[in-house]
Amino acid sequence: MKRSLKTLYVGLGVFAALCGLGVLAVIVAYLVVAPSLPSVAVLKDIHLQVPLRVYSRDGELLAVYGEKRRIPLDYAQIPKPVIDAFVAAEDEHYWDHPGVSIRGLLRAAIHLALTGQKTEGGGTITMQVARNFFLTREKTYTRKLKEVFLALKIERELSKQDILDLYLNKIYLGNRAYGVGAAAEVYYGSDVNHLTLPQIAMIAGLPKAPSTDNPLVNPQRALVRRGYVLGRMLADGYITQQQYQQAMTAPMTASYHEPTATVNAPYLAEMVRDYMVNKYGDDAYTAGYSVVTTIDSRLQPLAINAVRRGLLAYDQRHGWRGALAHIDLPPAGGPTDWAKLVADEPHVGGLYPAIAVKLENQSVQFYADAAGLVTVNWDGLKWARRYLNVNATGPAPTTASSILKRGDIVYLERAADGSWFLSQIPTAQAALVCIDPFDGAIAALVGGFDFGQSKFNRAVQAQRQPGSSFKPFYYSAALEDGLTAATVINDAPVVVQDPALANIWRPQNYENEFGGPTRLRMALAHSLNLVSIRVLQQIGVPYAINYATKFGFDAADLPDNLTLALGSASLTPLEMARGYAVFANHGFRVTPYYIQSIVDGSGHLLFAADPQVACDSCSVDTTAATSVPAPAAASSTGAANAVPPQMPQFAPQAITPQNAWLMTSMLQSVVQFGTGAAVASLGRSDLAGKTGTSNDWSNAWFDGFNNDIVTVVWVGNDQPSQSLGDGEQGAKAALPIWMDFMGPALHDVPQLPFLEPPGIVQARIDPKTGLLAGANDPGSIFEYFLAGHLPPKAPPKKQANGSDIF
Repeated sequence: MKRSLKTLYVGLGVFAALCGLGVLAVIVAYLVVAPSLPSVAVLKDIHLQVPLRVYSRDGELLAVYGEKRRIPLDYAQIPKPVIDAFVAAEDEHYWDHPGVSIRGLLRAAIHLALTGQKTEGGGTITMQVARNFFLTREKTYTRKLKEVFLALKIERELSKQDILDLYLNKIYLGNRAYGVGAAAEVYYGSDVNHLTLPQIAMIAGLPKAPSTDNPLVNPQRALVRRGYVLGRMLADGYITQQQYQQAMTAPMTASYHEPTATVNAPYLAEMVRDYMVNKYGDDAYTAGYSVVTTIDSRLQPLAINAVRRGLLAYDQRHGWRGALAHIDLPPAGGPTDWAKLVADEPHVGGLYPAIAVKLENQSVQFYADAAGLVTVNWDGLKWARRYLNVNATGPAPTTASSILKRGDIVYLERAADGSWFLSQIPTAQAALVCIDPFDGAIAALVGGFDFGQSKFNRAVQAQRQPGSSFKPFYYSAALEDGLTAATVINDAPVVVQDPALANIWRPQNYENEFGGPTRLRMALAHSLNLVSIRVLQQIGVPYAINYATKFGFDAADLPDNLTLALGSASLTPLEMARGYAVFANHGFRVTPYYIQSIVDGSGHLLFAADPQVACDSCSVDTTAATSVPAPAAASSTGAANAVPPQMPQFAPQAITPQNAWLMTSMLQSVVQFGTGAAVASLGRSDLAGKTGTSNDWSNAWFDGFNNDIVTVVWVGNDQPSQSLGDGEQGAKAALPIWMDFMGPALHDVPQLPFLEPPGIVQARIDPKTGLLAGANDPGSIFEYFLAGHLPPKAPPKKQANGSDIF
């Protein structure tokens, strides 16, 4: 008995000593490790790597840039089933333990003692947070000790909800998705609030092996993990038996989804990305910046569609260049994986890659990627005359087989009414830019047919000859120099011997005809080159160049010779839009801008646009110079919560309101009965603009406006001297795009007349001489003049009996 008691006491002593040694070991370990433990306070101000997001001015997503996809969510924004799934799968006792699982650690220790092998035992969500935020993934005892002590420290200083908030936003879930918000978007194209139970379980099963066991890489393994999570949720009482059974039999629905941009504005979004990287470096991709642009989410899609339709119409006029490729198909009727045959062809400009499956006499059945089997009838085929060169096509086709063969790979266009057309990627390009004339905000911008096909932004990078669309700027100079809309200039041949030109220059009118004495209004309306050259000769090239700088043009970009009269400068569509805004806003030079605000990842306002605005009744410095900065004419501070200025800045007066109004009146004549007369079909009286075509049909323009917006369209080739083809002038190639945009853009916008400023008078003139006419003079017309600048009276006309008419 005594011996038994002695043995018991010895055993208890040994146990106590071991416990004491264990406690001592823990204390020593803590004393050794504690100094190297990071402060948990860092977690309270943690900055997750969040991509750059770009928005329209009304909050629609334009683009997301960054290696890591993450959508930060507050704990309150995460649905309870998502939280339950992760807790059940990763840490069933999460709500009860102090940060570490003693049972799990003991289990891991026993396994080590028995086998000598380390295992991933005892891990909790809190320990994963400690490891993910502060530690490496190396399997060492020191790292494990740090993980344990840091988990305990985190639990003392943060709530369970805060820890889950960090975990569910930080955890890597495969395919560049970090956090549950991004995973919902990547795998299901959804937000967390619209995930189904099977989808939630699929995502919750990813932390163990996100790169290899995700549903895109290994669907079968992912299904096993989904079943495991559902089983744990059932066992822990988070779901019912019925929910479990339904979720277990649910089909796999995961697929890869890019961030869902709700507005297609890739050229402007790229301008923003470039600016942000230049300003903030690589942090632009990870610091969670949000940039609000000036893009109007209603106008931008209209601009995209107008440019694409216009280019496709141009391309059809010049013929069918043939199939992209041809595949020899097995006899009809056998099984064929049509989708695989067109999978390698990209979708470009809204066109569908397709393969010809079956040819009838005047129709073709295609398999179109993402659309399936479709039929193109003769209305969608008959345009396809064989392309010979830019100025010639072959005879009209009569059957489908004269156009295509079975197995041809082509592109198809789907019309708004659901019908299909044979199509092809246009060889020409186009740009459209639309700005607010009163502050310069870019409301819509298209830099080409398709950003994926070509990232060259023609709206701001393509310097092209504007042709006759440049004429209004020196006609404005002529009015300032004393000429009037009624001034008569001879429309007759001109031979120019200018030392600045290598050879004698003999310019022509477009129609190669001469109209004799012509009033300036008529010369501008009909874009008469010979009159325009004489106008420039009269006012002088140096004066015209200096005057053009009032519109924001750089004198270095303007040729110092008479070819300036025909628009031989090299200018971008955005520069032309800025120039035309001066006419639209009553004479003020505004600066185009495209960034409205920049907010950092913590919600602090870093930048707010403060553009100079046109103001008729404001006193402004007319000598102030402006330039086009990268994002905007704006104020910027590095301070958090910066407040935009309350008082607006006023744009400098470039030309007088009277000059701007008179030029607008003359540009209205262009669209009423001149080269832009097609605009009349829009049924609006508040439009003005000018066509432009450069030598050899290489550039086609239309620049126009109303009281609310200025829109410029350019059509041409990326090789500046390459011709669009005979007859492809501004009215034919560019104006239809402008009208296709402006029609719906101004839908339901009230028609308001251009406000006539003081100092304008109306008087009767003789249309042949431009001189003042009497009230009873037959054939006289009204013209507008600057007060005090009326022309002289015409000599009285004689009646048949020899008496004068007054």
